[in-house]
Amino acid sequence: MSGGRRFIVEADGGSRGNPGPAGYGAVVRDGDTGQIIAEAAEFIGHATNNVAEYKGLIAGLRAAHALDPDARVDVRMDSKLVVEQMSGRWKIKHPDMQPLAAEARTVLPRSQVSYTWIPRERNKDADKLANEAMDAGKAGRQWEPKAERVAAPVAPAAVADEPLPAPSAAKAGWAAPADLGTPTTFVLLRHGETPLTPEKRFSGSGGSDPELSEKGLWQAARAAESLAARGSIQAIVSSPMRRTRQTAEAVAQRLGLEVRIEEGLRELDFGDWEGLTFAEVQECHPEDLAAWLGSAKAKPTGGSESFTTLTHRAGVARDKILARYSGKTVLVVSHVSPIKTLVRLALGAPPDSLYRMELSAASFCAVQYYSDGNASLRLLNDTSHLR
Repeated sequence: MSGGRRFIVEADGGSRGNPGPAGYGAVVRDGDTGQIIAEAAEFIGHATNNVAEYKGLIAGLRAAHALDPDARVDVRMDSKLVVEQMSGRWKIKHPDMQPLAAEARTVLPRSQVSYTWIPRERNKDADKLANEAMDAGKAGRQWEPKAERVAAPVAPAAVADEPLPAPSAAKAGWAAPADLGTPTTFVLLRHGETPLTPEKRFSGSGGSDPELSEKGLWQAARAAESLAARGSIQAIVSSPMRRTRQTAEAVAQRLGLEVRIEEGLRELDFGDWEGLTFAEVQECHPEDLAAWLGSAKAKPTGGSESFTTLTHRAGVARDKILARYSGKTVLVVSHVSPIKTLVRLALGAPPDSLYRMELSAASFCAVQYYSDGNASLRLLNDTSHLR
């Protein structure tokens, strides 16, 4: 668990008509005093109660993150649906809820956030803000905070944890049926070669963002042919970097699909190592390289990310894709580090397993995710389409 501050987030949302004019409200309290230290509210137009409640949750988490990204956050809501879904006890089946829940999980690591249901009368401050936002929307304006308003501290008994009723086995997923249904399949495609690839130079998100070479374009075309022959891809998601977008577009044109960009799939930032070979880094930054190889928390010289950071980012991207494309086969076009990380997470392997995987340019891996939370690696570094 994080060693930061402790916050309590109370969030609510409402819709006058359900669906109808909707708004949300959220407050952040100091976890020790109960004092409100941040407020958020917004009129969101025509929406349902549940959408407004999720929007309020996201706003509250973001407000807490802005105060302290390492904080432990106790979320209190009178929406049992949101609390149970975000706690992982109830499945999220509605397509409007899935991307919102995925977005909420991107704000803070799951280990830092807990969820508790509270009665409506204990959620009056967030409810008041939601109604203020809807009133503002009705008047043709957006809600604005009142600087002079400070809520009184809440007595410890009013914010104490309350046990939730145990959900049914079916909702909790404790007694999963023998048939787990159609899995969500990620076909992981590393981008084709760039001029830096044959020389094995570090090429991350902090470098020159090179295009595919002539060979890389050929590899992307062969990957597209192979996927067209298989005929199973239903969606394409790509890292925002040029080489991955070019690879993804080659497949998209062949399959008649659109490419959705996911920032979390970008390559690691290699800082001062960008454009260098491993030997050159070993010569110029030997101590930093040794630290990087020895710990997932170490960053490349001048870089902004460690493998620990990348693991969180890639995990968030995975969850967002799973929520959006549940039960489908998705082509995920990315880079060496994110793809190896997704494979490692699927296997439950330790961080140093990343250094024991080979991942060639334009190679395929495949991972299937099941409704019980388990994953299965189906393919690793397949380059048969390039022969």
